[in-house]
Amino acid sequence: MCGLAGEIAFTRTADLCAVERMAQTLARRGPDGQGAWSDGRIALAHRRLKIIDLSERAAQPLVDPDNGLTVVFNGCIYNHRELRAELEADGHRFFSTSDSEVIAKAFAQWGPACVERFAGMFAFAVAERDSGRLTLARDRLGIKPLYLAEADGALRFASTLPALLAGGGVDTTLDPVALHHYFSWHAVVPAPHTILRGVRKLPPATVLTVERDGSRAQRVYWDPPFERLPEHGGMGEREWSEAVLDRLRIAVRRRMVADVPVGVLLSGGLDSSLIVALLAEEGQRDLQTFSIGFEHGPEVEGDEFRYSDLVAERYATDHRQWRVSGRQILDALPDAIAAMSEPMTSHDAIAFYLLSREVSGAGCKVVQSGQGADEVFAGYSWYPPLAAAPGLGDDAYAAEFIDRDPQEMAALLLADRLPGSDVSRRFVADHFARDGAAEPLDRALRLDTQIMLVDDPVKRVDNMTMAWGLEARTPFLDHELVELAAACPPALKLAHGGKGVLKTAARTLLPEQVIDRPKGYFPVPAISHLEGEPLERVRDALESQAARDRGLFRPDHVAALLADPVGARTGIGSSKLWQVGLLELWLQEHGL
Repeated sequence: MCGLAGEIAFTRTADLCAVERMAQTLARRGPDGQGAWSDGRIALAHRRLKIIDLSERAAQPLVDPDNGLTVVFNGCIYNHRELRAELEADGHRFFSTSDSEVIAKAFAQWGPACVERFAGMFAFAVAERDSGRLTLARDRLGIKPLYLAEADGALRFASTLPALLAGGGVDTTLDPVALHHYFSWHAVVPAPHTILRGVRKLPPATVLTVERDGSRAQRVYWDPPFERLPEHGGMGEREWSEAVLDRLRIAVRRRMVADVPVGVLLSGGLDSSLIVALLAEEGQRDLQTFSIGFEHGPEVEGDEFRYSDLVAERYATDHRQWRVSGRQILDALPDAIAAMSEPMTSHDAIAFYLLSREVSGAGCKVVQSGQGADEVFAGYSWYPPLAAAPGLGDDAYAAEFIDRDPQEMAALLLADRLPGSDVSRRFVADHFARDGAAEPLDRALRLDTQIMLVDDPVKRVDNMTMAWGLEARTPFLDHELVELAAACPPALKLAHGGKGVLKTAARTLLPEQVIDRPKGYFPVPAISHLEGEPLERVRDALESQAARDRGLFRPDHVAALLADPVGARTGIGSSKLWQVGLLELWLQEHGL
């Protein structure tokens, strides 16, 4: 897990100084080493977090002189040892035990199609010495980010959006389509858009090939069917739960691969608790687990320690928990916002930032985390209404999920900030109309897995953990587990109040209190209830000269939100004022 940056120039020599400035902003993602490389039109830089092969042989940029390739890579290839054995059998010679070198040899052997052999999370760039070609790739679920920008006759790329800004020359005007998405889907902006017109992101499961003359080819290499498959015929709930547990067991085992200890972020929910149980089953001893809690708020409990304690005691983990005060949350808020590559309104972002700070401070560098299970196994409240939705189901999905209708959007944003049509509603309709999903709930889960998951919880976990040099691994996003879940009948996922097939699988491993508890979240009362100092910070940002000069929001609508800071909520209960205020806070934090 690291940070990468680079550019391929088309009419000049690559600007290594700009690339090194970009890499410097990634220092917190990779505190254990740095490196840079250039060869005419291509320049690459890297910040390293040492997880696999702790020696300097694995330093990046990694140059493979035998094959004329140079690689920068962020992530982990969990099956790198198996691939190495296969490549060695084909005659490849290795000088390290790193997974980054496996990418180089695999690319030499199979070309860009090597991504289809990788089990892992990754974003990488491969520069070819002889052709001058550059290949960029991103993992199937978009766990590792990769941002792009056109600047001064070159294509630049980096692990974060602020890194591209540090390189200079980026168009920082706001993108009306992205703004519409942001305010429609509680801050989700699907690839390739970002909130800035001049920055794009490579979509998940995508390979982009860039020739020396600037011509490009882009290919999506993974798009699993959300349909019932013949090989699963005759399977009932018991058979499905066994299949899911077997595949999750493999996913957890894969994510044990490291040359440093691997811990678990234990919320006390079903998902992270299952990971602990399976790691214990694998025989991992002295397993470190970590939980965070907050001060209780009005009608909101600030921690779930009673559940995490049950699991920690059952499996005798080395458990640590921290309770964070409202004052600590407020003090950390500017730094947490600065760590966001894009504005994120979920309160979980602050919780993950603070938890990651404590876990990193305790000396842990790798953790497994339960993100993704709700999207993959239908754990959210908006899924049941889709089970019997008429037609394709997009109207029912929009009614549950979209935050603002066109009239409210027009009341919020000034006219020149609107894209001219309801692009967010059309995006949902187009996605639901695609082939490859059998039922309305299948279509919703496909959209959430491929789009919403990537640009909300996955991005949140990456940004907040990497701000403290902590690598987070997400077994519920193992691509083979996701493929299996996509084929699972929707009724089995909705059973038992949601995630039914997963709950059935957990019965032999976890206490019933954990399995059958009401669904919980990371509660952050100091932010979820905007009052006192948090409200004043939002007010100051929205009433500042910078906000007035930006001319983004209609003043009367902002005034109405500030007059009723708690009452204005989206359909899923999010604060509409926090959505507006967080965007302005993020723009100011990044000097935009």
